[in-house]
Amino acid sequence: MSAAATAGARTGGARHLAGTGPLLRLALRRDRVMLPVWALVLGTVVTGGAGSIDALYGTVAERAEVAASMTANGSLRSMYGPVFGDSTGALVAWRFGVFASVLAAVMSLVVVVRHTREEEETGRQEMLSAAVVGRRAPLTAALLAALTGNTALALAVTAGLAGRGAGGALALGLAVGLTGMVFATTAAITAQLTESARSAKGLAAAVLGAAFVLRAAGDAGRADGGSVLTWLSPVGWAENVRAFAGDRWWVLLLPVAAALVQGFAAYALAGRRDLGMSFLPARPGPAEGRLATAGALAWRLQRGSLAGWTAGFLTAGVVFGGMVEGAADLVGDDPKAREVFERMGGAQAVDDAFLAALLGLFGMAASLYAVGSVLRLHGEEVSQRAEPVLAGAVGRLRWAAGHLAVAFAGSALLLLAAGLGMYLSHGRDPGAVLGAAAVQLPAVWFLGALAVLLYGTLPRAAAAAWGAAGLSLVIGWVGPALDLPQAVLDLSPFGHLPKLPGADMAWPPVLALSAGAALMVAAGLAGLRRRDVVTG
Repeated sequence: MSAAATAGARTGGARHLAGTGPLLRLALRRDRVMLPVWALVLGTVVTGGAGSIDALYGTVAERAEVAASMTANGSLRSMYGPVFGDSTGALVAWRFGVFASVLAAVMSLVVVVRHTREEEETGRQEMLSAAVVGRRAPLTAALLAALTGNTALALAVTAGLAGRGAGGALALGLAVGLTGMVFATTAAITAQLTESARSAKGLAAAVLGAAFVLRAAGDAGRADGGSVLTWLSPVGWAENVRAFAGDRWWVLLLPVAAALVQGFAAYALAGRRDLGMSFLPARPGPAEGRLATAGALAWRLQRGSLAGWTAGFLTAGVVFGGMVEGAADLVGDDPKAREVFERMGGAQAVDDAFLAALLGLFGMAASLYAVGSVLRLHGEEVSQRAEPVLAGAVGRLRWAAGHLAVAFAGSALLLLAAGLGMYLSHGRDPGAVLGAAAVQLPAVWFLGALAVLLYGTLPRAAAAAWGAAGLSLVIGWVGPALDLPQAVLDLSPFGHLPKLPGADMAWPPVLALSAGAALMVAAGLAGLRRRDVVTG
């Protein structure tokens, strides 16, 4: 290649990246709260786990015993992975490694889609591209923003666990951060393939779900993490780094290579499509017949997402229901471990407490669906797809009612599927299991109603509903293990529900949460009826 050709290629590459710096600064400014909070909270959860494990298993013999019992339980391996050592650091990596990796992946895919496909969908990218902005600059800025968040998370984990062993702390931090970057580049690809931000997030989340299922299936079959299925999953790579238990640094090359390959694929796709277009365009169709009403349109838009969530809840219910029988063997005579179960699921028999704790986690996951389904209204509004619907003989309340019906009825369907799955694998009285699942609904609807309130009255702050749902999930998932004060646990609406099955039914908190949800929905719809339509 001649010098002139080489100079031209370099100039062309620079032209494609023009404006990356300002776009990155804009992305970090927009995420100036989300990224630090996500990294700080998740890093604190992981590092705080070391103190709880020391409190529960203070001696080498106790840690060795619990490591052996956990590794011997295939259901627990499918949930958390195998234990590779009996040190406090190794138990922290076992208990929180998969959890942190999955949440890092969620953070990453949200950030990348937000600054790529969502910007195109709302029309902001078209306005920015009128300036000197290269074709690949938005994607580069989005990936650098995700890299910033994952770096902060890796540093938080490393610094927090350095006292347990600097090498193991660094290995765990890198494993979590690099897993996040793998799914950041996955989201970069899905943002090129799909025409909407919701579809891009959904497709990336489906890949993440498949990776988790592959790892779970592989770990359920083998106790050493060596299953082929485990090695096919990026989440499985994170656990096979074996932080604090040998520190297999070479495994970190796998997520690095995957991120680079997917990144190059995303750049290639970005260079071959027009702004706002996609490789998998949506299929338009006339709004007639079954799509003639606003409710039918809402169902058509959300039925695919609901079907996927329902299948996932049913499958997870079957898997986790099989873990209930081994709960008593896992706890044994350890009073501290029993105390954790009681804080999560009540002071009844261990099997009942474990079942109640699992159903509580299903409820918290269902609240994420409810919030996302409610906020579909916001997405329809800012993308201006709601405008032609509302321009016809359709009022705002009627339009919103269709989406809210899908959100609230859909969350009930998810808990029904989870309860049914647990009944099929556990064999418990179906009335008791389904009743324990149904009692989670008031808390789920409370968080969904909070999303309605924010969307109707403060639409630009509607995303804060995600923070409330995520906080409830973190409190319920790790709060009991970290022995957080009851006042902190009570911040989650799920902390006020009766611990069924096994405990007595308590109607006052159930009715109070239901009434609060109804009031927030009414206030949110009243605000929606009076405010101006958001255009961006």
